Amino acid sequence: MLDTSPAPTKPSSTWAAIFKLLRWDKPAGRLILMIPALWAAVLASRGLPPLGLVLIIVIGTFATSGAGCVVNDLWDRDIDPHVQRTKQRPLASRRLSVLVGLVVAAVAFGLAWGVALYLNPLSFWLAVAAVPVIIGYPLAKRVFPVPQLVLSLAWGFAVLISWAAVTGTLEIATGLLWAAVVAWTMGFDTVYALADREDDRRLGINSSALFFGSQAPNAIAGFYGLTVLFLGILGWTRGLGWGFGLTLAIATYFWLKQYLQLRYPQLPAQRYGEFFSENVWIGFLLLAGMFSACALA
Repeated sequence: MLDTSPAPTKPSSTWAAIFKLLRWDKPAGRLILMIPALWAAVLASRGLPPLGLVLIIVIGTFATSGAGCVVNDLWDRDIDPHVQRTKQRPLASRRLSVLVGLVVAAVAFGLAWGVALYLNPLSFWLAVAAVPVIIGYPLAKRVFPVPQLVLSLAWGFAVLISWAAVTGTLEIATGLLWAAVVAWTMGFDTVYALADREDDRRLGINSSALFFGSQAPNAIAGFYGLTVLFLGILGWTRGLGWGFGLTLAIATYFWLKQYLQLRYPQLPAQRYGEFFSENVWIGFLLLAGMFSACALA
């Protein structure tokens, strides 16, 4: 009799699938979470963040974002097979089981918890407070019309945790940076959501791209504009000078360029992913501006 059962999964392919489940094969999404944490560490320390904290940020970013991706895929394992962009994800394609997903998520959260133990009490409890937001984001897509706001709040915790890790407190400047990061995240994640509009509408999944509809490009421009406003006020109040101002002007130019292209209704779907990735190097450009401004102050 012909054996038609699926071939057993090789250990090497299992580890590769776990790597993809954590999205570690796509560094843009990890780096764009790391950036706000580094912004906060540099500004709060006046350009001299402790190397130990930088290491915690790097490890914590990969662990936390990886855990969030696994939780997202666990929630969406029966939805992702019906979306072109996500149907090959390890849980959606059944390359990995739900049990493996739960174990990987637990290990990733455990790693994040381990590095968080090196933080001061305020920073540690802010990290703990971020966990329900991370876990709840996939649920928000089902019940909340603008789930990207939940994701943006999760991103904002990166600022609060890192700032508190340096100073042991939060201040007005922290709030300005937090607001800038929330607005920025709303902008780039709405861009990202534009690629999935038709699939999300068909499956009954909420997104900011659907919520804003034909006004989505204008909404994105508004979020980018708020990002510039909050970062500009922050730069002025912290005395960051012309160096940071120049990098902010360059960032503004590219955000404006994105907006002008997003207004085209027949924009190829891959462009949305490219705009998302563009925000990574924009974020590092702004980080360089912050670092140089602090160093020269």
